[in-house]
Amino acid sequence: MSKIALVCGAGGFIGSHIVKHLKRRGYRVRGVDIKYPEFAPSAADDFLLLDLREPEKCREAVNWQNGRFDEIYQLAANMGGMGFIHSAECEILHDSTLINIHMTNAAAQAGVPRYLFSSSVCVYRDMKPDEPEMKEIGAYPAMPDNEYGWEKLYAERVAMAYGKRYKMAVQIARFQNCYGPEGTWDGGREKAPAAICRKVARAPDGGEVEVWGDGTAVRSYTYVDDMVDGIYRLMQSGLEGPVNIGNPEYVTVDELVRTVADVAGKRVKICHVDGPVGVHSRNFSNARIESLGWRAAWPLQRGIEATYPWIVSQVRARCLTLHGWRARFGVFNQGAGAAK
Repeated sequence: MSKIALVCGAGGFIGSHIVKHLKRRGYRVRGVDIKYPEFAPSAADDFLLLDLREPEKCREAVNWQNGRFDEIYQLAANMGGMGFIHSAECEILHDSTLINIHMTNAAAQAGVPRYLFSSSVCVYRDMKPDEPEMKEIGAYPAMPDNEYGWEKLYAERVAMAYGKRYKMAVQIARFQNCYGPEGTWDGGREKAPAAICRKVARAPDGGEVEVWGDGTAVRSYTYVDDMVDGIYRLMQSGLEGPVNIGNPEYVTVDELVRTVADVAGKRVKICHVDGPVGVHSRNFSNARIESLGWRAAWPLQRGIEATYPWIVSQVRARCLTLHGWRARFGVFNQGAGAAK
């Protein structure tokens, strides 16, 4: 018989891709979120709109007919890119803490055998560019750079405590920056790759692209297919404790801009402006996830080549929509004037 999985946060970017991945593997999947996927219909067998900050909604989510779920993928959170993380600290701490406390408790009480929690490399301290790779244990002594990281670290402890008491296998995936098609690309919650793709798409050849900070911050960007593959492998494994999942290719933010510009076939000038930057550098060991046979298959150039055209299509569709509304609004005003 096929496995049955619950994906919490299935209306989000990574969650919606996990649903597709599981369906391709023959799973029956329930998706749960406070919203539907923004850019494509969900592939889930059924999709429940539930606010997982409420304990009764979490219990409703884990109630599967006359049986129980084989696996729960918990990705539901109130989160976004660096701008959102630094401007919505209270909302992140309040909402995501409630989601993780109630969802972990509901899963354990329901006797779910396998539970994956999506954490983040934001649990780690700031690093210097020349530091050696940091292993998962490097999160302690704890000194995250932002409240998002503190909440994730606490939620890890919650999941591990429940796993120990209820004999529930708990996998913890610490994500690096993830990008790809069907991800948020505008509105303030987008991650750096999507934001830079949008800015380059809107800029004329030879135009300017604004970057927060001085552009020297070092990051790793993981294509969504690699991330989903790593998540699935981790769920099926016996690895205990947190596991980093990320592309070992590290670049500065300015190098990210130049990569996007090369893919776009544009010349752009980088304009550095004030804004939230976060840590100076990242460099994490992927040895634990690689022990499962996982390797990042998408270098940054290839991932941007797959992502940039999709964002260009979104930018153009937005422009056409705005043009259509302006045209209709102008006609409406003319009609109103004629009526007078």
